[in-house]
Amino acid sequence: MRYRIAAVSAAALLTLAGATGIAEAKPDSLYAPSAVVLTLGQGENGATVVRASTLSCAPTAQGTHPDPKAACTALAATAGSLDTLLAAPDSTRVCPMIYDPVTVTADGVWQGRRVSWKHTFSNSCVMSATFNGNALFAF
Repeated sequence: MRYRIAAVSAAALLTLAGATGIAEAKPDSLYAPSAVVLTLGQGENGATVVRASTLSCAPTAQGTHPDPKAACTALAATAGSLDTLLAAPDSTRVCPMIYDPVTVTADGVWQGRRVSWKHTFSNSCVMSATFNGNALFAF
């Protein structure tokens, strides 16, 4: 009889310990996820992806982007609103009036919020002048 009580008590303790372990589950990181896939495509809808790069910014800058630290800094400056990248074009740069559309996209998560952004430029020169040295799409 004594062994049965001990076995039942041990089983109850293991069950409680298991339930407690589940209740105390903790996230893998203290940082909200910040990871995006950046693409540059040929055409109005970017149907033909020419280049792509991955970027993860939390807890450290990493990915296939050639300069992830500068790209994460540029992304942080947008506060998740990538339209701000279009705000300061280089007005002194002259581009040809050739229509050869280029589309850039950013899809992923920025500080825990879903991001899906797309913009089409009339050509690559206009894109470069608009981004004005911004590192985010410099890949």
